[in-house]
Parts: sequence; structure tokens; C-alpha cells
Amino acid sequence: MNALELQVKQLILFYENISIENLSDLRNFYSTQATFKDPFNEVLGIQKIIQLFEHMFQSLETPSFKVKEVVTQGEQTFLSWEFNYELKQLPKKGQMVIHGASHIVWASDDLGYWRVKLHRDYWDAAEEVYEKIPIIGLLIRWLKKKIGAPL
Repeated sequence: MNALELQVKQLILFYENISIENLSDLRNFYSTQATFKDPFNEVLGIQKIIQLFEHMFQSLETPSFKVKEVVTQGEQTFLSWEFNYELKQLPKKGQMVIHGASHIVWASDDLGYWRVKLHRDYWDAAEEVYEKIPIIGLLIRWLKKKIGAPL
């Protein structure tokens, strides 16, 4: 196993065991000027990435990731995952899940240590979040029905 493959495995292990207590460990995986983007956020820099995850723990109950598939080719890794959580602010609906994928681009530093320089998450915010909110969900489901193919 080469150094990048080992770093990918360690990153997955980190995400599957992420907690508010270990967020500073993100510095072991991300470059200081890494970019992180998902359907709700786009930030530059490790401190902002840590703040995003702090916000996740402030906003959600029992957030957890489970990586399902991993493909690494060259300096890129693609992960498919499930993210389980419960909402703190909105009326409780029990455990919810988001199915998504991450595109990760790695860069080697001067010492040959691999760090994430780009992390982009792809998931359908309309289906995975908005449709589950009572009034907004009705509108989105109606819109999807109108736009979708009549099969």
C-alpha cells in the first residue's frame, strides 16, 4: 500500500468516527488552503472547514458518515457515502439519511505527505433535505411531478 492509499484509508476512518472532540484532526488530512464545497457551503482554508463541521455538530443530533465505495485514481479519490443525522431545530422526524458522493483531490507537500486540496460533496439537497420540510416539500414534490417525464 502506497502513502496515498494509506492516507485515503485514514481519512475514511476519521470520517466514520468523526466527533466534536476530534475535529482538530482535520489538520492531519487537509492542506491549510484546502477548498471545501457542498450544496450549502463553499469555504477556503482548514479553519473554515473545521468551523463547518463544528456547525454540523451544533445543528444536528448524532451525525455520522458511512463510506460505501472508494475509487482512487492518480491524485483523485471518489467516495460514495451515507450521512445519518437527526435535526435539532425543526420538528423531529427521527433518523434521516443523505446519500452522497465526495470528489477529493490530493496534493503532496514538500515532505511527501498527502493532504486534501479540494473536497467537493455532491448530493441532492432538494430530495435529501427540502422535500422533508413540510410546506417546502409539498412544493418541490409537485414541481418534480410537473417537470418529470410522464411514465
